[in-house]
Amino acid sequence: MVNEISRRGVLGGAAVVGSAGWGSLIDPADVRRPATASAQETQRSRTLRSYIGTPTSRVDGRAKVTGVAKYAAEFNESGLALGSGLAHGSVVTSAITKGRILEIDTSEALRVAGVIDVLTHQNRPDTAGTDDAYKDETAPEGSPFRPLYDDKIKFNGQPIALVVAEEPEIARFAASLVRVKYHEETHVTDLYRQRDAAVAAAKPGESMFGPPKPRGKVAEALAAAAVRHTGEYYVPIEHHNPMEMYASTAIWHGDEKITVYDKTQGVQNVHRYLCGALVLEPDDVRVMSPYMGGGFGSGLRPQYQVLLAVLAARALERSVRVVLTRAQMYVLGYRPAMLQRIALAANTGGTLEAITHDAVTVTSQYENFFRQETGWSGLLYTCANAKYEHKLARLDLATACDMRCPSAATGVYALECAMDELAVALKVDPLELRLRCYSDRDQNTDRPYSSKNLRECYHQGAEAFGWQRRNAEPRSMREGSELVGWGMATGVWEALQMPIAVRILLSANGHAEVSCATSDIGTGTYTIMAQVAADMLGLPLENISIKLGDSTLPQSPVEGGSWIAASVANGIATTSAAVRSELLRLAKQIPSSPLADASPDEVALADGKLVS
Repeated sequence: MVNEISRRGVLGGAAVVGSAGWGSLIDPADVRRPATASAQETQRSRTLRSYIGTPTSRVDGRAKVTGVAKYAAEFNESGLALGSGLAHGSVVTSAITKGRILEIDTSEALRVAGVIDVLTHQNRPDTAGTDDAYKDETAPEGSPFRPLYDDKIKFNGQPIALVVAEEPEIARFAASLVRVKYHEETHVTDLYRQRDAAVAAAKPGESMFGPPKPRGKVAEALAAAAVRHTGEYYVPIEHHNPMEMYASTAIWHGDEKITVYDKTQGVQNVHRYLCGALVLEPDDVRVMSPYMGGGFGSGLRPQYQVLLAVLAARALERSVRVVLTRAQMYVLGYRPAMLQRIALAANTGGTLEAITHDAVTVTSQYENFFRQETGWSGLLYTCANAKYEHKLARLDLATACDMRCPSAATGVYALECAMDELAVALKVDPLELRLRCYSDRDQNTDRPYSSKNLRECYHQGAEAFGWQRRNAEPRSMREGSELVGWGMATGVWEALQMPIAVRILLSANGHAEVSCATSDIGTGTYTIMAQVAADMLGLPLENISIKLGDSTLPQSPVEGGSWIAASVANGIATTSAAVRSELLRLAKQIPSSPLADASPDEVALADGKLVS
């Protein structure tokens, strides 16, 4: 973890001693060494009544329910903004799926009173000309989509023009008046039609997103098995539909300085994307996203409206807002359709002898988006012989993206269906089958788990549900005249952490400001950070303030993969330990300090004091 410590007030020499709150941390009258408890015991006793693990009202709750919290489409010009007020952009999208634009007639739209300009690939400001300039930190292999770059149509609903007007209603009306002539080409958007033409996503073990390496002798094990089951499972495209539509407000400050309020799960990712695609100096653009009304993975990559808003702001030298419509939301940000074929082989004792898991996943023609869809059995079930294959079907669609539990939601669905069907073939209870095949090590890497309590979870769930009352015979269970089915399935996800930076500012009045560029996508990151900081710094929750969602703050990865809570909490804990060490250093400078010989691991922060 990377730590940053800034010092104000309490860490400023004489301001520390004798002042209130944090000042008392190194006041000799408050520094004591109790004979009956070590510093570690003191910290443990405090943990028993800590904020972590205790139900807590969201620290951002009042702002949200009173409307004080602002989202990307609600920010207006600040006093620093220039121009003639906020303009509004409406996106014109393609009506064909594949081909070229022969002509865009914007004359009728430009005659509408209140229309400022219409940007197309023919008159937009210059943008970068290389793929690398458009890549973001979560971009897959390939050539990223470039909004308004040229006359090529890659997918239906592609943005091809931006109408900018004084009012959003005027912009939307004028957008309907833009006339486009196309040269249409044959397209393919059906997964089944492209199934046989699918290409390998990656070599086994080559990528963290590709299939794991095969193990054992699968063909022999399948042939020799007492019981075999093969099934095919289809998952259609699933669309994100968050409450907040994607929107960006680009505030023009003059001299190429722009502040962008964007709906995103990673402000620094958007910042780097804009600097690359629009050839901006890093200090000339600031990206902010203090609140987000649902992303679920669709906000991991920059969406096209943010580039269009900044492009228009630079072209017009005034502030511009672009908000996508609900219909336009269905073009971007979707979970890809997927075909899976699973073969399971078992012995008469009900343990697995072989697994094959093959998948064909939708991607675009220009990028190879995929995740590790096939190897989840290696985390759940013991099997000496396994083989995985993952292919991509390139369609004339926009690139898919992550959506809530990417790859596991689809891959484990098929796996668990196959396990249930194998249980029927074996005449074994489906829960018992999973317990017989339970994995105590990661089968894909042959490494122990950092933690796994799934067996106990099975037992507790079965007891709570009354699983022993289940009758396995089809159509045998009823509630009155209604048939009732009882089933079970397993979910699994990784426990991940990512590099992150946290800054803590302490003031003499006993207040701590904790800063990180991470996002709160509605999952409670503001509150989590406040809870961890309060416990680590020994302060009441109301003495903690959180700053996040600002590209100028300390480094953070995108908010995804369920890794932010663990990552930022670890960052706060590590930085708080550095704060404690710095306070101890200052305490030792007090004449006759009782902590003169104390080491950092012998002191703790509790109740606004440095104790040992």
